[in-house]
Amino acid sequence: MQNLSSVKNDSWLGWFLRGVLILGTLFLFVRLFELQIIKGDYFRKLAEGNRIKKIVIPAARGKILSRSGEVLTGIDFAHITGYLAETTEGEVGVIDPKCPHKGPYQLGQIVGRGGLQEYYNCTLTGIDGEELWEVDSMGEKLRFLGSRDPVAGENLKTTIDLELQRQIAKSMDEKPGAVVATDLGGEVMAIYSYPSFDPKNIVPSLKDEDLPLFNRALGGIYHPGSIFKPLIAISALEEGKIDKDFKYTDSGVLTVKTLYGSYSYANWYFTQYGGVEGEIDLTKALARSTDTFFYKIGEFVGINNLLEWMKKFGLTKLTNIDLPGEILSLVPSPDWKLKVKGEKWFLGNTYHFSIGQGDLALTPIGIHRANLVVANGGQLCDLKLADEPKCKRLGIKKENIALVQSGMNKVCETGGTGYTFFDFGQKHNGLQVSCKTGTAETNDDEKTHAWFTVFVQQSQTVKKEIMLTVLVEKSGEGSKVAGPVAREILDFYYEDQKTTQPTPVVEKDLNNE
Repeated sequence: MQNLSSVKNDSWLGWFLRGVLILGTLFLFVRLFELQIIKGDYFRKLAEGNRIKKIVIPAARGKILSRSGEVLTGIDFAHITGYLAETTEGEVGVIDPKCPHKGPYQLGQIVGRGGLQEYYNCTLTGIDGEELWEVDSMGEKLRFLGSRDPVAGENLKTTIDLELQRQIAKSMDEKPGAVVATDLGGEVMAIYSYPSFDPKNIVPSLKDEDLPLFNRALGGIYHPGSIFKPLIAISALEEGKIDKDFKYTDSGVLTVKTLYGSYSYANWYFTQYGGVEGEIDLTKALARSTDTFFYKIGEFVGINNLLEWMKKFGLTKLTNIDLPGEILSLVPSPDWKLKVKGEKWFLGNTYHFSIGQGDLALTPIGIHRANLVVANGGQLCDLKLADEPKCKRLGIKKENIALVQSGMNKVCETGGTGYTFFDFGQKHNGLQVSCKTGTAETNDDEKTHAWFTVFVQQSQTVKKEIMLTVLVEKSGEGSKVAGPVAREILDFYYEDQKTTQPTPVVEKDLNNE
């Protein structure tokens, strides 16, 4: 028989369970009402969406064109154009901040790698279209619902001269090195690096020890040798350390006596042939590339002032070329040497610096732009392939520019070091070329880099201007290796200005630089 307390407990528990049951039923009813009545339309549309299939319509990619409108393709142009590849796993879903309106990268999307394909990827990439289809549970199309047309990428017009680029590749004849050709305002007419690669199949190049994917024009640093001397000449003239009347007597060797002993710094002509130049001025020093002359004027200017001028010539910054992969040149300073090598800077370091040797290591594109200042009358210009170059005047005196240009003219005249150009004017209706040869020592079994830089300015008789810098790696002397390459290229470029007059035989001078 239950007592009163037991009855009360059963009554309370029963009501509690009934309450739980009622609340649970009420919750289920409310949830069902929400799903079917309130959100029914939403879930119905969602279910219908599962039966709609989107099919991507790939957008055509823009083409890279020469200045004349031809499409740039193939191994003559690989380092300019770059190549195409699918997106990586890490790129999927990423939005390029340069073109957010084109949406995130999709799996399997084609993007540019290297060259203009990478630099102008946003311009060249289009916007994919799509088709909407109603499909059954097996994914089979049932009904076409609509579409959005793709938007093709824009074509990219460059300043590249198609035939000049091909001629450069032909003239280099598979010699390892680089060539840069621009007008005097910074427009890139050609840029070439060898070895090159097939942009349609880069796999073999990935394992090639010769590094064909490496763009030597932008990413390689080399001792520039004597093509650096025009910059030293401008520095000395602008600092007032020399003028057009300055004379120096070359005895073949410059000897410096110090507390640690005597050190000798020879001229190439003395080292190779035992010859001396005697009394010379700046123009002859450039024509003959006399090392002792430049040792001395480098000493007059001093390393700190020389470094300031190298900054003005743009050698401590990038050229702003619209290609990826450019690296900074190395312009050594006393602070750099102390920090990196733990050594003090000596006068001998300034001597080596003044002839483009020592620790100085420049990119072909960097030294080309610096010497362009001499060619164009004192303007430092960005280098561009598909954009407008910007130039600024450095305030160099016109008479100093003219004096250095005069010396570079004599390089390619009888008695200068650029003998491959001695008869150039005779064969091309009197065209005046300004040149500089360079033979840069390396640490590899006494092999030397061969350099040659040359420019032709516009005049009443010349409508086409050009500046050319040629580097052939570890191949010998600039005059003998790089000079003939430059001559062949300019003979092609000025083919329409050849003369039929007979050309006298010109004997080769003794040359090294």
